[in-house]
Amino acid sequence: MTTLPSRLQLPPGDWPNLLDGLCARFPRIDRAQWQDRFARGRVQDAQGRALAADQHWQVGLEILYFREVSDEPSIPFSERILYQDEHLLVADKPHYLPVTPAGGYVRETLLARLVALTRNADLVPLHRLDRLTAGLVLFSQRADSRDAYQRLFRERRIDKTYEALAPALPGLAFPLQRLSRLVAGEPFFRMAEVPGEANARTRVEVIAADGAVWHYRLQPETGRKHQLRVHMAALGAPILGDDLYPQLQPAADPLQAPPLQLLARALAFQDPLSGERRAFSSERALQLPERR
Repeated sequence: MTTLPSRLQLPPGDWPNLLDGLCARFPRIDRAQWQDRFARGRVQDAQGRALAADQHWQVGLEILYFREVSDEPSIPFSERILYQDEHLLVADKPHYLPVTPAGGYVRETLLARLVALTRNADLVPLHRLDRLTAGLVLFSQRADSRDAYQRLFRERRIDKTYEALAPALPGLAFPLQRLSRLVAGEPFFRMAEVPGEANARTRVEVIAADGAVWHYRLQPETGRKHQLRVHMAALGAPILGDDLYPQLQPAADPLQAPPLQLLARALAFQDPLSGERRAFSSERALQLPERR
């Protein structure tokens, strides 16, 4: 399988060259490995031309780099293609499978699997789901129509509905709206609520209130990283299986930990090309914990 490149827009920094900057940004990858990638042309500009390790660090420059992971774990769960036409592909992602290369995953990603299956190297995800979240992911099949669909997300003209299993909240009146300001927290991969003007909004409804665990419907009006997970934890009902919120949990075998009970259930929008109303729904289901 051909490995797809990762994209990075160079952030502000006072590094003298690409090699020093990439070593600082990705400290887990040693300098010799970056030097080897440059030597083999595995760091490129946006047009696919090889870059030199001593090239000046240019803020805003988009680069491509090919990630290489030894002993990449296999994800024994399958994606499903729910819909496909000339412009769009809708996939139903399982828990644990990353959408794009990240961390220790390069080939075992939804994007790489779909590119191999469809033989379409132009396939690009139009949005993201966390690796532990299951459900719908919308892909663009063609570069010439991609921006029309990306604008749906940028302009918030797409309705997204999630479902979650989380502890009961009998003391709150539903439906409710959670408003807060989310910023990068500590460690860097977590988000945190801070005082200030709200930049994240979520509507929360109850689908079923039975026992200690309730079934919730979550409709994000904004798309901040980990927004649903942070908002549910802040309400006092962290989503079952969440290893980041409200507290960071010790690292566990990624395939042995209980799956995060969060599902991207539905996507609906007015097609910008045909004008038709599109609506898609995941075929997956959340799993209540066994009662004892």
